[in-house]
Amino acid sequence: MNIGIIADTHDNVDAAERAAEIFAEEGVEIVVHCGDFIAPPLLSALEGFEVHGVLGNNDGEISGLEVAFDDLGSESELHGRFASLEFDGLSVAVLHGESKAEVEALADAETYDVVCYGHHHERERTERGRTTVLNPGGQFPTIPDDHRTVAILDTRSESVRFRSVLE
Repeated sequence: MNIGIIADTHDNVDAAERAAEIFAEEGVEIVVHCGDFIAPPLLSALEGFEVHGVLGNNDGEISGLEVAFDDLGSESELHGRFASLEFDGLSVAVLHGESKAEVEALADAETYDVVCYGHHHERERTERGRTTVLNPGGQFPTIPDDHRTVAILDTRSESVRFRSVLE
């Protein structure tokens, strides 16, 4: 299964819509959002996907985000500040990741196969022991173009590809 991973959309509906197009092209069934949606209307760009999200440091309209997640239907869920998920036997931790030390501690514990985070607006894929650490990049115009990306996680091969939202 292909999982789409996105973070730090910061109300950039155009980028979220482009990400949704990429996810559809890649056969993504489930989208994981690592926080900083900002406002509920952004989630309409992800209609048609099962979406799992966590709150970021800029997500203040929590009740509105909860309603927007409910409107997505299916198994979509806003998990609070942390999510522990499993897809095809692959364990995935999701957090916004303001503290890089927290992200690294989660990875170093090797409890999860993948640790997904956002906040720092730089795409990253590194290995720490048996754990893949993944930041999909960010989605607002001041981020350098090479970090305006989303990630596709293939749960079968456990591989990760990045796609630019600018293409």
